[in-house]
Amino acid sequence: MPTCPRCHQSVDAQAIACPHCRTSLKAYGHPGIPLHRAGSEEYLCQSCIYDQDDTCNYPQRPYAKECMLYTNQTPLAAQRSKASLDVSLTLWIRRNAGWLILLAVALIIILRTFS
Repeated sequence: MPTCPRCHQSVDAQAIACPHCRTSLKAYGHPGIPLHRAGSEEYLCQSCIYDQDDTCNYPQRPYAKECMLYTNQTPLAAQRSKASLDVSLTLWIRRNAGWLILLAVALIIILRTFS
C-alpha cells in the first residue's frame, strides 16, 4: 500500500488526497495522472523541457512546485548527445522506409522509360 509523501501514513492507491494530512496525491482529482513535486529549495520549471521551449501555459510558471505535465530536460539532452550519426541515420531510415521504397520504385520506372 502506498504512503503519503508528507506524513508517511498508509493511503489507498486510488486516493486523491491523504485522509490524514489532506496533501494532494493526484493531479487535479484524476487518480491516473501523476503529480510531480519539486524539492524544498527548487522549482520544477527550472528543469522542465516545456519551460525551456516556452510552450508551458501552467499558471504558476516559473515558480511551480507541483505540476502534472513536468518533463525533465536533462535526460533528453544527455540522450541526444550520446546518439551517433550511425544511430541517427538508422532511425531516420526506419521512420522513412515507405518513402524510400516509393522513391526507389519511381527511379526504376524513370530509368526503364528512358532506356
